[in-house]
Amino acid sequence: MYTDSERRPIDGSGSSIVKELELTDLDIDQQLLGLPGISLLVFTSVGCSSCRWARQQLPGWRLPVDRVCWVDAGHNGGAVERYQIFHLPALFLVCEGQFLGQLQTRLTASDLVECVTQALTRLPEDLP
Repeated sequence: MYTDSERRPIDGSGSSIVKELELTDLDIDQQLLGLPGISLLVFTSVGCSSCRWARQQLPGWRLPVDRVCWVDAGHNGGAVERYQIFHLPALFLVCEGQFLGQLQTRLTASDLVECVTQALTRLPEDLP
């Protein structure tokens, strides 16, 4: 079972197309290195209206990822610093423990699908 940004339990089923995980400074590296498949890593904050919109919309989109991993930027300053987050929401892609970098795209389903597909062809980098 997973929790949402307000620590309410969610089971990943329901109306969500992809599973969701909440990551923190304490487990972000371990989780991203160990998770199979494709993970979309999204840094958000409760005070950011675009972030709240993304949290509502992304889980229901048919994205070519196995899961969306949320990081609350307001409570995980270490991860924010390591990933050099300057604006929110910030999106990154990790595939089979390999860091494929930041995704810079408009937050529409079609643009995000295209960006993820292109990112999957990149050479992996070191996880920040």
